[in-house]
Amino acid sequence: MLEPPVEYLKNSESEILKKPMGTSIAATSNVASSPCVSDSFRGYLQTFAAGLYLNLFMYLPFIAWFFTAFLMIYFGFLGRTLLLIYFAYIYYDHKTTHSTIHGNGLMFFRDNFLTDLAREYYPVKLVKTAELPPNRNYLVACFPHGVISTGIAVNMSINIRSWLELFPGVRPKLVTLDMYLRTPFLRDLGRSWGFVASAKEAIMRQLNKSNDPHHPHNSDGFTSNALGIVIGGAQEAFDSRPGKYILTLKQRKGFVKIAIQTGCPIVPSFSFGEVDILDQLDSPSNTLLKKFQVLFKRVTGIAPIIAIGRGFIRQGLGVLPFRKPIVQVVGAPIDVKKTAEPDPKYVDEIHQKVIDSVNEMFEKYKYKYIENPESTKLIIN
Repeated sequence: MLEPPVEYLKNSESEILKKPMGTSIAATSNVASSPCVSDSFRGYLQTFAAGLYLNLFMYLPFIAWFFTAFLMIYFGFLGRTLLLIYFAYIYYDHKTTHSTIHGNGLMFFRDNFLTDLAREYYPVKLVKTAELPPNRNYLVACFPHGVISTGIAVNMSINIRSWLELFPGVRPKLVTLDMYLRTPFLRDLGRSWGFVASAKEAIMRQLNKSNDPHHPHNSDGFTSNALGIVIGGAQEAFDSRPGKYILTLKQRKGFVKIAIQTGCPIVPSFSFGEVDILDQLDSPSNTLLKKFQVLFKRVTGIAPIIAIGRGFIRQGLGVLPFRKPIVQVVGAPIDVKKTAEPDPKYVDEIHQKVIDSVNEMFEKYKYKYIENPESTKLIIN
């Protein structure tokens, strides 16, 4: 059976919580009570929404290219001409602006009934531990990647109501692969969700935005950008396993350099439970599958993981994510001194502060937000 629906609660730490009545956060992963008929129907809607968004994020690039090829083959002369004009526009827009949008995208796509259901399914929660004044821009360093970065995508992309309640005036945006914003049709949906290309120039453009409320780019009433970057990327996705928190961070210093060059504080963020919603097929290093995965990642930047989830009726394996709670904890900003040419020693100093902050967050909050906290360790590679 499906778990009962959930409701909003707020606690003293300014969390946006959703949990079944009478249960702790850790216990929400093992709800076994039988819902009533109306609750069952909402549960099925939650399952549909979560499965839809998960598979959209995983397979939409391939669907978009297949759909584009289909249109090119079966469209008539006028249709193909319009497609070619659209392709030319994509090329020009991406070359000149990296497909950047100034505001929050289309709010209908970032806060609606379907995305509410996707949030409720796990559920996904957001925890605020420090203020983010909207007079600055922020680089949010997000960990861990998990298989598909679901918690971060919900909170900072497809269902941003909780974020806007906790951090008023601050636009949440999420960095994605550059190729996603070059892909026909997918780019338009991604822009609506607040996606930003992973190219350095695109990231710098967002972090250098004016915080003046009278600036034309701030006509939407927001004066700050919070740019979420999943630092570990595809490599961290390969290491994702339920109950295992393995980060790829020790050699990832590019985000620190960008923060220093723009003068933007780095905000560490940790999503507890992210690794628990999907498992993946093991592929030892000497197998043909692993060699293909590594090659595919090197060429495209995408980790071709064979994800393992639950079935449509909870029993057995399938393509749906497990119903496990995800809690994204947003830490305190780490201030940096702005300089055009960062000194390597200063980069190392700030990088170490990020590592220390992530370690501290994990040790402080793991007892509240994950099962078996005593035996769960954080590994930073």
